[in-house]
Amino acid sequence: MRSVNYGMMAEATPKTTVNGDENPWKKLNIPVQDADTLRQEAVEAHHDHLIKEIETSEGPLATTLRAVYDGGDIEYFMEKLSACIKNHDYEIERMCNYHYQGFIDSIRELQQVSGDATKLKGEIQGLNRELQASCDPLLSKGDQLVKCRKVQKNITLAIESLSLCLPVLEMYGKLQEQMKSKRYYPALKTLEQLEHTYLPRVINHWFSQTMAEAIPRLRERIKEASMTELKDFLESIRKHSAKIGEVAMRHAAEQNNMDPTIAKKKVKKRRAPPPPNPFTGEVEYELPGPSAESDDTEEELSAQDLVDFSPVYRCLHIYSVLGDKEKFETYYRSQRWKQARLSLQPPPNMHESLDLFKHYFHDIIGFFVVEDHILHTSQGLVTRSHMDELWEKAVEKLCATLRSTSCKATYLQIRQLDTQEKPNSVKATPKDMGDHISEEDNDNELADEKSCKIANLMLEVKKLIVLFCHTLKGYGFSVGRLLELLLEMRDRYSVILSEQWVEIFSGIFAEDNYTPIFCDTPEDYLLITSQFPYKDKDLETEAYPRQFPFSQFVPNIYVQVKEYINACLKFSCDLHLSHTEIDDMIRKSANQLLTKTLGGSLSNLIKKPNLSLLQLIQISINMNYLEKSCEYLEDYISTITGAEKDSVHIARLYGSSMFKDARSDAEQHIYQQLNLKIDEFLDLASYDWTLPEPRGQASSYLMDLVAFLQSTFMSFTNLPIFHKNWAKYVEKVAKTACMSACQHIASRLMALLLDSEIKQMSMGALQQFNLDVMQCEQFAASEPVPDSGDGTLQMAFTDLRQLLDLFINWDWSVYLADFGKQQARYLRVHRHTAINLLE
Repeated sequence: MRSVNYGMMAEATPKTTVNGDENPWKKLNIPVQDADTLRQEAVEAHHDHLIKEIETSEGPLATTLRAVYDGGDIEYFMEKLSACIKNHDYEIERMCNYHYQGFIDSIRELQQVSGDATKLKGEIQGLNRELQASCDPLLSKGDQLVKCRKVQKNITLAIESLSLCLPVLEMYGKLQEQMKSKRYYPALKTLEQLEHTYLPRVINHWFSQTMAEAIPRLRERIKEASMTELKDFLESIRKHSAKIGEVAMRHAAEQNNMDPTIAKKKVKKRRAPPPPNPFTGEVEYELPGPSAESDDTEEELSAQDLVDFSPVYRCLHIYSVLGDKEKFETYYRSQRWKQARLSLQPPPNMHESLDLFKHYFHDIIGFFVVEDHILHTSQGLVTRSHMDELWEKAVEKLCATLRSTSCKATYLQIRQLDTQEKPNSVKATPKDMGDHISEEDNDNELADEKSCKIANLMLEVKKLIVLFCHTLKGYGFSVGRLLELLLEMRDRYSVILSEQWVEIFSGIFAEDNYTPIFCDTPEDYLLITSQFPYKDKDLETEAYPRQFPFSQFVPNIYVQVKEYINACLKFSCDLHLSHTEIDDMIRKSANQLLTKTLGGSLSNLIKKPNLSLLQLIQISINMNYLEKSCEYLEDYISTITGAEKDSVHIARLYGSSMFKDARSDAEQHIYQQLNLKIDEFLDLASYDWTLPEPRGQASSYLMDLVAFLQSTFMSFTNLPIFHKNWAKYVEKVAKTACMSACQHIASRLMALLLDSEIKQMSMGALQQFNLDVMQCEQFAASEPVPDSGDGTLQMAFTDLRQLLDLFINWDWSVYLADFGKQQARYLRVHRHTAINLLE
């Protein structure tokens, strides 16, 4: 090998001869031919491999065929494939030649078997003919025996059928008798036995089919008959619901020590029959005792005493046996809900009569008492969940009805007040004033009477609702929402009371004379002090007649506020509230009465134009003592409610601030009325602003105004005041009123002087105006009110005085020199005012 390789390498190296004819690369052709051979062998191996895959593959040949076409030498592959096919054909032919002799031998054996089979068939046919001939007599005897056996079997079957049919017919006859006697539940049991026990035994007989077809009709008859009894029961229970509810409410009133006056009629006790036996359908009646019917004592009735519930039990058992228990329960519940809706439907004008309320509550209680009895005596007809759902719907409807009724009562109250106020808006002439007043008083009395009736009706309705809650709570129903409704009704009750107390307060204000109370005897003094908690050691030691600083409407208002508190407390009783909760509710209502009702009435009173200044002062004094009485009202509320007075949870009354505001309003009204009277005088002012010389005295309108103010404040000073605190208060009000009057006069005079319509002003007119201002200054310096001589009143006219002095003295050099200084002579004269007047 080493020598061969060496020779091959030597041949591959070019010779050094250059000029010779031999090609130095000639021997390179040998290795090129070897490469073609190798490539040809590789192609053949590849084709052999593809043909092998085609022969052995059991699946798709797509991949193999694609490899053939991808190779590119398809013709050579086809030649290889044809050669392979020829080879296989040769192998097949050689195999067939090898097995041909065995096939010929098998054919010969099969021909021999066919001849033997033909011979055997002939022998069998001969044996069959011989056997048929020998068995003909035996077959005829066997047919006769079969006929005899059939006759015997038919006779036996007939006897057995008659034995089975007789009990069925007897049972059917019993069923017909029970249907005629209307014993439906035993008839249903008989029908069940007939269908499931007896009829299956005679199912092959024609009459059994007739009976089977009649069974559904009989069941329907039983169902219809029991349903008719149920409908009669529902109609009866609808009539007795109110009576059942009445008895239940009376029992609840007796058990809870409440007023049992809802219904007092007693009837003799009787008992409804017990429910039928669910297995036999028979009703077992108890024998009466020796003294059951002879006893004449009247006892209370219960639901089962008033109503016979046996139709319900029978119908329930019948439908249970028939497999329609759910249908019966659905029907019963739907019918009872319809009756419940009728019971929950309030009668018309229920808000006007307590008897209608009673009947309404009796009907609802009776319905649920009956349902509770059915719940505890039947098996699944009424469930607790169904009762709770029914109760929730009823409570929702009941609450809506009671809310609507209370709203109607409130609306009726407001309408009465509106109709009462209409005559007041009509202006009566002096001729018919007396008739108008008498008619108005009659209208007021009728309105007050109706308002009182509405309030009393709501109070009685509240008692009915409380008893209603106690009654149904004893049967296991939740009454929380009804108690919440009572709290809402209590607010409406407070509104009605507040509207009623508006008229009471208005009557008190109309009857009062707005003068201090005089007591001529100790009895009169004790009467006032018992009505109003007023204590004064100095007054107690004085001789009679004694004078209180307030007028009669103070004790009257205090008494009526206490009456209102007592009326609110009546509604808050029996609501299962704590002392603190009741106290808070009473204080809330009292605050509403004091701030809104009484505050509004006092505001209307103060705004009346026919009140004099002295009456307004008396009203202001009354407010002081009513403000102090709020402490006593708080003690009174704590006493009647039982709550601790110093508890941090107790709300305070807002009456003190309200009375302070009312006193301030009265004082402001005093000042406003005085200013209005001053405006009437000042509206008469008529100046000739081109007057050459002054008249030498003040204007007449101003002299009249000063005389009016002097007489007015003199009347303040000369009031018959026996109490030092009252005297101080009157003096304070008088000082404030006088100061307000002076300020108002000064502002009005300044407005007259600076009127934009004045186009020209002479010095004579200005001097005449100065005389009027001097008259006002003299009035302020004359001490119209005691202890007012400190110069405060004169300061109200300082602006006018400096302005007039500036123009009359024509002291402009001083004004301009001192302008802007704190010690200026004309400090109160504004430059705009001076410029406007100068122009």
